[in-house]
Amino acid sequence: MTSLPVRDPTTDHLLTPQDSVPVIVDYQPLQVTSVASMDRRALVGNIDSVARLARLFRVPTLLSTVNVATGKNPPTIHQLCDVLPDVQECDRTQIHVREDQEFQTAVKAQEDGRFS
Repeated sequence: MTSLPVRDPTTDHLLTPQDSVPVIVDYQPLQVTSVASMDRRALVGNIDSVARLARLFRVPTLLSTVNVATGKNPPTIHQLCDVLPDVQECDRTQIHVREDQEFQTAVKAQEDGRFS
């Protein structure tokens, strides 16, 4: 079997583990149980698969939660925490993840460390 050539993430238009950062937002019990557009077990199974693939390919992953530190919401569902035990959650009080400065800083830190 021959090896595939190593792709250069600075010139390659396809995603590689070197230029990817999966962001998993608000997979908390309340948010998961409020989804009505699909089967909840399928929803959890899908994100579990994404997290396992990220771990397999050693792609750093960001987890974001809302209002865990304030005590208003529980943390990320255990299925994700079991797959990504070393990933620290970025908790925020803003409803929209893009409005939270700490989250933006975490994304930027991933970009700086991986895309430079």
